[in-house]
Amino acid sequence: MSRLDLSKNLSTIAKRARAPATSASNVYTAPGSNFSARVKLGMQPWSHSLPIFIPRDAKAPSRMEDVSAAHWDEKWSVEQIRNATSANVMLTWAPSKAKHGLPIITHGEGVYLYTSDNEKLLDWTSQAVCNNLGYTIPTAIKSAVATQLDAVPFVYGGLGLTEVRARLSSLVSEILPPGLTGCLFPSSGSEANEAAISMARRFTGRTKVLSMYRSYHGATANGAAATGDFRRWFQPSQGDYVKVQGPHNILAKLNGESEQEKVVNCLTMLEEQILYEGPSSIACMILESIPGAAGCLTYPDGYLQGIRALADKYNFLIISDEVMMGWGRTGTTWGFQHYTDSSGLGFVPDIVTSAKGLSAGVLPVSMVACSDELLSFFEENSPGYGSTYSNHPVALAAAYETVKHVLEHNVVDKVAAIAPSFRQNMEWLVERHPSILQSRSVGLFGCLDTVKPSGEIPQHGHEGRCDAFSTYLGAMRAEGLIGLCRPPLIHVAPPLVISEEELADGFMRHSRALEVLDRELGF
Repeated sequence: MSRLDLSKNLSTIAKRARAPATSASNVYTAPGSNFSARVKLGMQPWSHSLPIFIPRDAKAPSRMEDVSAAHWDEKWSVEQIRNATSANVMLTWAPSKAKHGLPIITHGEGVYLYTSDNEKLLDWTSQAVCNNLGYTIPTAIKSAVATQLDAVPFVYGGLGLTEVRARLSSLVSEILPPGLTGCLFPSSGSEANEAAISMARRFTGRTKVLSMYRSYHGATANGAAATGDFRRWFQPSQGDYVKVQGPHNILAKLNGESEQEKVVNCLTMLEEQILYEGPSSIACMILESIPGAAGCLTYPDGYLQGIRALADKYNFLIISDEVMMGWGRTGTTWGFQHYTDSSGLGFVPDIVTSAKGLSAGVLPVSMVACSDELLSFFEENSPGYGSTYSNHPVALAAAYETVKHVLEHNVVDKVAAIAPSFRQNMEWLVERHPSILQSRSVGLFGCLDTVKPSGEIPQHGHEGRCDAFSTYLGAMRAEGLIGLCRPPLIHVAPPLVISEEELADGFMRHSRALEVLDRELGF
């Protein structure tokens, strides 16, 4: 094509482009349109082939004879359990190869777990700080679960109501401080915090969430984003989550001559952070009343009260995460009750979440309780949260009877009574073992900080467990103890029903295991 011909064609195209289109079809499909002309001038696509579909075996057995007959055996051998575990079982949080060293738990009784190797292990952390009533489950709880299964095993929360849902909501509102009356019941602590954050955003119309670095709030999207410890790294980062450096540091020392001065400095820095973030953008602050996984941390006098005052000043909500501390673990029903005076006046959140002790680990269930103001708002507005198994009637039946059992048997008062002995034993371990830097405890929840001979931290929480702690865990099991260990922290949180004699025995066993850690860390 000559330059003259090309010029004529371009002139024609330009005229057509300026001409008004009579319809969408004229612009894009009509012969000689601007679009088709441009394609002819060099806009043809490259040739392309879609990938070839490779069919795979999609058969899924639907009859009994198509799967192993072993599934109908009354019991499996240890070998069968290990083989199935090796082939199919995955772990959470840790690489799954760790499963090969886990004991096979056959049954439990009292505060003890029994294994396929005929071991009797004292549960030293209530597993994940949830089996508060141990393993001899009260008859009333078992009966309630069976009765609910017979009556109706499942009711979707948005389609119908159940008596046990109404009962548990009423009972929980009576146990909480005045003004916290709205209740819903997800299935896990993570989900409870997920719902709570959604509710705070819906209620305030804001998006930002404040939370502490030394914290854990779950593995779901909102919970993980609000989490401060290393488990947050497993999830993609999200915007509108702002981390606060609280009064608990692992390296830096707080400025201030006195504790009160340090509290004022912390709160002043927090207020400055609020101002930089924009007060009108902050929906809530979520915090653990006593950070648990972070190491049984209690806030200095005036700190939570100061956060409450800042929240009131800038009109954002406070969510108290009581997933681990709720239902008596600390010698009070709720962890935030430790920040009140003798008359019961003090720090009160707008939303409370809990799980774990709510059913003492019998069935998965959690709770979100909110203020009267939020309850009224959500009468006309969706909380922006829901799940199929929320408000599951069988789980609620277990929770309802668990809470009643805690009340009937004065479990909270008994924890408060045994707490001084627990604290003394924790301090005894510090005095006895050079690998233990210090201890903290509240009620029947405590933590030991480990240390190297140099005074440095033995390892950080995000690092894989070092050999010294692996050897120590082996010594724990050899001494007849089982429990979580997240170096450099060692948690102690036995079931709330433990006796004085069992507690003393547990600390003697723990001391012998710590002798191994002393040696392994180089003392």
